[in-house]
Amino acid sequence: MENSVIFNKILIAVDDSKFSYAAAEYGFGLARALSSEVALVHISAYPVTTSMTGDPILGDPGIIIPDMMDAQREAAKQLFQKLRSELAPDTPIREFILEGNIKEEVVNVAKEFKASLIVMGTHSRKGLDLFLSGSVAESVMRNANCPVLVVPHKE
Repeated sequence: MENSVIFNKILIAVDDSKFSYAAAEYGFGLARALSSEVALVHISAYPVTTSMTGDPILGDPGIIIPDMMDAQREAAKQLFQKLRSELAPDTPIREFILEGNIKEEVVNVAKEFKASLIVMGTHSRKGLDLFLSGSVAESVMRNANCPVLVVPHKE
């Protein structure tokens, strides 16, 4: 039987972790082997609160949420630049830098990009940590309209 599945558009979901880097390596390698179009997506969750407070007497307002979001956007741009230069220097890449619910936004970007495959890493959380934060990879797998390749990274 001939395989009719063609992964011509690969979405690689990244954050600034070693787990994500391993997934990006795998995703770019797969994209090269299949001559696929590639997009990177990074989603920053909205901060609930900030522990950085200013001192109004000294005129220091502290860090406010728009400043934090700008810093996260800039960090995502630097991450994309690093991934491009180290893993795919000659590959045209679409980029999505967003804020919101990570689990939902990865699925939304995959629909917008018309991805035929999502590649992502996993933090391999267990126990209470998994219960409290949930698994982003599991949620994406359950809700995506295309296959999801979860790349494990063992220490």
